[in-house]
Amino acid sequence: MIYSNFNIFTVDPVVFLGFIAFLLLLIALPISFWSVAGNRNSSASRLLIAAANLFLTSQLILRWWQSGHFPISNLYESLCFLTWGCTLMQLFAERAWRSPIVSAVATPVSLLCIGFASFALPENLQSSSPLVPALRSSWLIMHVSVIMCSYAALLIGSILSFGVVIVDFNKEINIRNSSIGSGGFRQSSDIFLNNQKLNIIEPINMTSAEQLDSLSYRSITAGFLLLTVGLISGAVWANEAWGSWWSWDPKETWALICWLVYAAYLHTRLTKGWQGKKPAMVAIAGFFVIIVCYIGVNLLGIGLHSYGWFFDS
Repeated sequence: MIYSNFNIFTVDPVVFLGFIAFLLLLIALPISFWSVAGNRNSSASRLLIAAANLFLTSQLILRWWQSGHFPISNLYESLCFLTWGCTLMQLFAERAWRSPIVSAVATPVSLLCIGFASFALPENLQSSSPLVPALRSSWLIMHVSVIMCSYAALLIGSILSFGVVIVDFNKEINIRNSSIGSGGFRQSSDIFLNNQKLNIIEPINMTSAEQLDSLSYRSITAGFLLLTVGLISGAVWANEAWGSWWSWDPKETWALICWLVYAAYLHTRLTKGWQGKKPAMVAIAGFFVIIVCYIGVNLLGIGLHSYGWFFDS
Protein backbone atom coordinates (compact mmCIF):
# COMPACT_ATOMS: atom_id res chain seq x y z
CA MET A 1 0.00 0.00 0.00
CA ILE A 2 2.73 2.48 0.97
CA TYR A 3 4.72 1.61 -2.18
CA SER A 4 1.72 2.30 -4.38
CA ASN A 5 1.13 5.59 -2.60
CA PHE A 6 4.71 6.67 -3.31
CA ASN A 7 4.10 5.90 -6.97
CA ILE A 8 1.14 8.28 -6.82
CA PHE A 9 3.39 11.05 -5.46
CA THR A 10 5.32 11.10 -8.76
CA VAL A 11 2.20 11.78 -10.83
CA ASP A 12 -0.37 13.35 -8.51
CA PRO A 13 0.65 16.76 -7.14
CA VAL A 14 -2.33 16.76 -4.75
CA VAL A 15 -1.13 13.67 -2.90
CA PHE A 16 2.46 14.91 -3.08
CA LEU A 17 1.51 18.19 -1.37
CA GLY A 18 -0.20 16.16 1.35
CA PHE A 19 2.96 14.12 1.79
CA ILE A 20 5.05 17.30 2.18
CA ALA A 21 2.63 18.52 4.86
CA PHE A 22 3.01 15.17 6.62
CA LEU A 23 6.80 15.50 6.61
CA LEU A 24 6.64 19.03 8.02
CA LEU A 25 4.36 17.91 10.84
CA LEU A 26 6.56 14.89 11.47
CA ILE A 27 9.60 17.17 11.88
CA ALA A 28 7.64 19.62 14.05
CA LEU A 29 6.60 16.95 16.54
CA PRO A 30 10.04 16.04 18.01
CA ILE A 31 11.05 19.72 17.94
CA SER A 32 7.99 20.49 20.07
CA PHE A 33 8.86 17.74 22.56
CA TRP A 34 12.47 18.93 22.67
CA SER A 35 11.30 22.51 23.32
CA VAL A 36 9.05 21.37 26.16
CA ALA A 37 11.81 19.29 27.75
CA GLY A 38 14.28 22.18 27.57
CA ASN A 39 11.73 24.92 28.29
CA ARG A 40 12.76 26.60 25.04
CA ASN A 41 10.94 28.80 22.56
CA SER A 42 8.76 26.93 20.06
CA SER A 43 9.13 29.31 17.10
CA ALA A 44 10.65 26.58 14.91
CA SER A 45 7.69 24.25 15.41
CA ARG A 46 5.24 27.11 14.80
CA LEU A 47 7.00 27.88 11.53
CA LEU A 48 6.76 24.25 10.46
CA ILE A 49 3.06 24.08 11.39
CA ALA A 50 2.40 27.27 9.43
CA ALA A 51 4.27 25.86 6.41
CA ALA A 52 2.26 22.61 6.63
CA ASN A 53 -0.95 24.65 6.70
CA LEU A 54 0.14 26.53 3.56
CA PHE A 55 0.89 23.26 1.75
CA LEU A 56 -2.50 21.89 2.79
CA THR A 57 -4.17 25.08 1.56
CA SER A 58 -2.41 24.70 -1.80
CA GLN A 59 -3.41 21.05 -1.91
CA LEU A 60 -7.09 21.78 -1.34
CA ILE A 61 -7.13 24.61 -3.87
CA LEU A 62 -5.42 22.40 -6.46
CA ARG A 63 -7.88 19.52 -5.88
CA TRP A 64 -10.76 22.02 -6.13
CA TRP A 65 -9.40 23.24 -9.46
CA GLN A 66 -8.85 19.69 -10.78
CA SER A 67 -12.22 18.27 -9.72
CA GLY A 68 -14.37 21.33 -10.31
CA HIS A 69 -16.10 21.00 -6.93
CA PHE A 70 -15.37 21.73 -3.29
CA PRO A 71 -12.70 19.19 -2.16
CA ILE A 72 -14.73 17.27 0.38
CA SER A 73 -16.23 14.48 -1.76
CA ASN A 74 -14.30 11.53 -0.29
CA LEU A 75 -12.53 10.47 2.89
CA TYR A 76 -9.09 11.54 1.65
CA GLU A 77 -10.19 15.09 0.85
CA SER A 78 -12.14 15.22 4.09
CA LEU A 79 -9.12 14.19 6.17
CA CYS A 80 -6.91 16.73 4.41
CA PHE A 81 -9.48 19.44 5.10
CA LEU A 82 -9.66 18.34 8.73
CA THR A 83 -5.86 18.49 9.01
CA TRP A 84 -5.92 21.98 7.53
CA GLY A 85 -8.50 23.03 10.12
CA CYS A 86 -6.55 21.44 13.00
CA THR A 87 -3.29 23.14 12.04
CA LEU A 88 -5.11 26.48 11.71
CA MET A 89 -6.72 26.10 15.14
CA GLN A 90 -3.34 25.14 16.58
CA LEU A 91 -1.77 28.31 15.17
CA PHE A 92 -4.55 30.37 16.75
CA ALA A 93 -3.96 28.66 20.10
CA GLU A 94 -0.21 29.24 19.90
CA ARG A 95 -0.82 32.87 19.03
CA ALA A 96 -2.81 33.21 22.27
CA TRP A 97 -0.15 31.39 24.34
CA ARG A 98 3.32 30.98 22.89
CA SER A 99 4.28 27.77 24.63
CA PRO A 100 5.79 24.59 23.17
CA ILE A 101 3.25 22.63 25.23
CA VAL A 102 0.48 23.59 22.80
CA SER A 103 2.45 22.29 19.82
CA ALA A 104 3.52 19.11 21.63
CA VAL A 105 -0.08 18.32 22.56
CA ALA A 106 -1.87 19.38 19.36
CA THR A 107 0.54 18.37 16.57
CA PRO A 108 -0.07 14.59 16.93
CA VAL A 109 -3.74 15.08 15.99
CA SER A 110 -2.87 16.75 12.67
CA LEU A 111 -0.07 14.27 12.03
CA LEU A 112 -2.35 11.27 12.51
CA CYS A 113 -5.04 12.75 10.24
CA ILE A 114 -2.75 13.47 7.29
CA GLY A 115 -0.76 10.28 7.88
CA PHE A 116 -3.94 8.18 7.79
CA ALA A 117 -5.06 9.95 4.63
CA SER A 118 -1.70 9.56 2.87
CA PHE A 119 -0.71 6.02 3.81
CA ALA A 120 -3.72 4.05 5.07
CA LEU A 121 -6.49 4.86 2.60
CA PRO A 122 -6.83 2.74 -0.54
CA GLU A 123 -6.39 4.44 -3.90
CA ASN A 124 -10.11 4.38 -4.70
CA LEU A 125 -10.75 6.60 -1.66
CA GLN A 126 -7.95 9.00 -2.60
CA SER A 127 -8.86 9.69 -6.22
CA SER A 128 -11.35 12.41 -7.09
CA SER A 129 -14.75 11.41 -8.45
CA PRO A 130 -17.82 13.30 -9.71
CA LEU A 131 -20.31 14.39 -7.09
CA VAL A 132 -23.50 12.40 -6.69
CA PRO A 133 -26.66 14.39 -7.53
CA ALA A 134 -27.55 15.00 -3.86
CA LEU A 135 -24.20 16.73 -3.29
CA ARG A 136 -24.49 19.07 -6.26
CA SER A 137 -25.81 21.88 -4.15
CA SER A 138 -24.61 25.20 -2.81
CA TRP A 139 -25.20 23.71 0.64
CA LEU A 140 -22.11 21.50 0.20
CA ILE A 141 -19.62 24.26 1.00
CA MET A 142 -21.78 25.74 3.75
CA HIS A 143 -22.63 22.55 5.62
CA VAL A 144 -19.57 20.35 5.19
CA SER A 145 -16.94 23.05 5.65
CA VAL A 146 -18.61 24.31 8.84
CA ILE A 147 -18.92 20.76 10.23
CA MET A 148 -15.26 19.99 9.45
CA CYS A 149 -14.10 23.25 11.02
CA SER A 150 -16.16 22.44 14.10
CA TYR A 151 -14.52 19.00 14.32
CA ALA A 152 -11.10 20.64 14.06
CA ALA A 153 -11.85 23.13 16.84
CA LEU A 154 -13.37 20.45 19.06
CA LEU A 155 -10.49 18.03 18.51
CA ILE A 156 -7.88 20.67 19.33
CA GLY A 157 -9.89 21.82 22.34
CA SER A 158 -10.27 18.25 23.58
CA ILE A 159 -6.61 17.41 23.16
CA LEU A 160 -5.70 20.60 25.04
CA SER A 161 -8.01 19.38 27.81
CA PHE A 162 -5.98 16.19 27.81
CA GLY A 163 -2.97 18.43 28.30
CA VAL A 164 -4.66 19.92 31.38
CA VAL A 165 -4.75 16.43 32.90
CA ILE A 166 -1.20 15.36 32.07
CA VAL A 167 0.60 18.65 32.85
CA ASP A 168 -0.26 18.49 36.56
CA PHE A 169 -1.25 14.84 36.82
CA ASN A 170 -0.31 14.42 40.48
CA LYS A 171 -1.46 17.85 41.61
CA GLU A 172 -4.75 19.43 42.47
CA ILE A 173 -5.46 22.09 39.87
CA ASN A 174 -6.74 25.42 41.13
CA ILE A 175 -7.96 27.28 38.07
CA ARG A 176 -7.97 30.98 38.88
CA ASN A 177 -9.62 32.06 35.65
CA SER A 178 -13.39 31.98 35.60
CA SER A 179 -15.44 29.09 34.28
CA ILE A 180 -16.11 30.98 31.05
CA GLY A 181 -12.41 31.22 30.29
CA SER A 182 -11.90 34.90 31.02
CA GLY A 183 -10.61 36.88 33.94
CA GLY A 184 -7.99 35.66 36.35
CA PHE A 185 -5.23 37.29 34.35
CA ARG A 186 -5.29 40.25 36.76
CA GLN A 187 -5.93 40.57 40.46
CA SER A 188 -6.77 43.59 42.55
CA SER A 189 -5.19 44.40 45.89
CA ASP A 190 -5.35 47.27 48.36
CA ILE A 191 -2.32 49.20 49.54
CA PHE A 192 -1.97 52.19 51.85
CA LEU A 193 0.08 55.18 50.76
CA ASN A 194 0.24 58.33 52.88
CA ASN A 195 -2.70 57.09 54.93
CA GLN A 196 -4.74 56.69 51.74
CA LYS A 197 -6.18 53.39 50.58
CA LEU A 198 -5.34 52.66 46.94
CA ASN A 199 -6.61 49.79 44.80
CA ILE A 200 -4.09 48.49 42.27
CA ILE A 201 -4.32 45.87 39.57
CA GLU A 202 -1.48 43.38 39.37
CA PRO A 203 -0.85 40.70 36.75
CA ILE A 204 -1.13 37.02 37.61
CA ASN A 205 1.31 34.48 36.22
CA MET A 206 -0.98 31.67 35.15
CA THR A 207 0.23 28.08 35.35
CA SER A 208 0.49 25.82 32.31
CA ALA A 209 -2.66 23.95 33.35
CA GLU A 210 -4.59 27.21 33.67
CA GLN A 211 -3.46 28.40 30.24
CA LEU A 212 -4.39 25.07 28.66
CA ASP A 213 -7.76 25.10 30.41
CA SER A 214 -8.53 28.57 29.08
CA LEU A 215 -7.44 27.72 25.53
CA SER A 216 -9.36 24.46 25.61
CA TYR A 217 -12.53 26.19 26.71
CA ARG A 218 -12.30 28.86 24.00
CA SER A 219 -11.59 26.30 21.29
CA ILE A 220 -14.44 24.02 22.36
CA THR A 221 -16.84 26.96 22.57
CA ALA A 222 -15.99 27.97 19.00
CA GLY A 223 -16.29 24.36 17.84
CA PHE A 224 -19.64 23.89 19.59
CA LEU A 225 -21.09 27.00 17.95
CA LEU A 226 -19.86 25.84 14.53
CA LEU A 227 -21.26 22.35 15.13
CA THR A 228 -24.64 23.86 16.00
CA VAL A 229 -24.66 25.88 12.77
CA GLY A 230 -23.53 22.79 10.86
CA LEU A 231 -26.33 20.61 12.25
CA ILE A 232 -28.96 23.25 11.44
CA SER A 233 -27.65 23.76 7.89
CA GLY A 234 -27.48 19.98 7.44
CA ALA A 235 -31.13 19.62 8.46
CA VAL A 236 -32.16 22.29 5.97
CA TRP A 237 -30.12 20.64 3.22
CA ALA A 238 -31.53 17.20 4.06
CA ASN A 239 -35.06 18.53 3.78
CA GLU A 240 -34.21 20.07 0.42
CA ALA A 241 -32.51 16.92 -0.91
CA TRP A 242 -34.51 14.07 0.64
CA GLY A 243 -37.67 15.71 1.93
CA SER A 244 -36.88 15.02 5.58
CA TRP A 245 -35.29 17.27 8.20
CA TRP A 246 -33.88 14.36 10.21
CA SER A 247 -33.64 10.69 9.26
CA TRP A 248 -31.59 9.24 12.16
CA ASP A 249 -28.84 8.32 9.75
CA PRO A 250 -25.81 6.92 11.69
CA LYS A 251 -23.75 10.04 11.00
CA GLU A 252 -26.62 12.30 12.07
CA THR A 253 -27.14 10.30 15.26
CA TRP A 254 -23.48 10.40 16.25
CA ALA A 255 -23.24 14.09 15.39
CA LEU A 256 -26.15 14.68 17.78
CA ILE A 257 -24.38 12.62 20.47
CA CYS A 258 -21.26 14.70 19.88
CA TRP A 259 -23.30 17.90 20.28
CA LEU A 260 -24.82 16.62 23.53
CA VAL A 261 -21.41 15.69 24.99
CA TYR A 262 -19.95 19.13 24.37
CA ALA A 263 -23.19 20.77 25.52
CA ALA A 264 -22.66 18.88 28.78
CA TYR A 265 -19.08 20.19 28.90
CA LEU A 266 -20.24 23.79 28.56
CA HIS A 267 -23.09 23.22 31.03
CA THR A 268 -20.71 21.95 33.71
CA ARG A 269 -18.51 25.01 33.30
CA LEU A 270 -21.20 27.66 33.05
CA THR A 271 -23.71 26.41 35.62
CA LYS A 272 -21.86 23.93 37.82
CA GLY A 273 -18.62 25.92 38.00
CA TRP A 274 -16.47 22.91 37.11
CA GLN A 275 -12.89 23.77 36.18
CA GLY A 276 -9.68 21.92 35.48
CA LYS A 277 -9.73 18.14 35.42
CA LYS A 278 -13.46 17.48 35.73
CA PRO A 279 -14.59 19.22 32.51
CA ALA A 280 -11.36 18.03 30.87
CA MET A 281 -12.54 14.43 31.28
CA VAL A 282 -15.83 15.32 29.56
CA ALA A 283 -13.90 16.93 26.70
CA ILE A 284 -11.69 13.84 26.36
CA ALA A 285 -14.83 11.69 26.10
CA GLY A 286 -16.01 14.05 23.36
CA PHE A 287 -12.75 13.45 21.50
CA PHE A 288 -13.54 9.73 21.16
CA VAL A 289 -17.15 10.47 20.20
CA ILE A 290 -15.88 12.59 17.30
CA ILE A 291 -13.59 9.75 16.21
CA VAL A 292 -16.56 7.36 16.10
CA CYS A 293 -18.76 9.94 14.36
CA TYR A 294 -16.19 10.91 11.76
CA ILE A 295 -14.09 7.77 11.15
CA GLY A 296 -16.21 4.95 12.56
CA VAL A 297 -19.21 5.52 10.31
CA ASN A 298 -16.94 5.60 7.27
CA LEU A 299 -15.16 2.40 8.29
CA LEU A 300 -18.53 0.67 8.42
CA GLY A 301 -19.57 2.21 5.10
CA ILE A 302 -23.21 2.67 6.12
CA GLY A 303 -25.64 5.52 5.87
CA LEU A 304 -26.15 8.45 3.54
CA HIS A 305 -23.07 10.27 4.84
CA SER A 306 -20.52 7.50 4.31
CA TYR A 307 -17.53 8.25 2.08
CA GLY A 308 -17.18 4.57 1.21
CA TRP A 309 -16.20 1.39 2.95
CA PHE A 310 -12.57 1.52 4.04
CA PHE A 311 -11.95 -2.12 3.14
CA ASP A 312 -13.31 -1.86 -0.38
CA SER A 313 -10.75 -2.92 -2.93
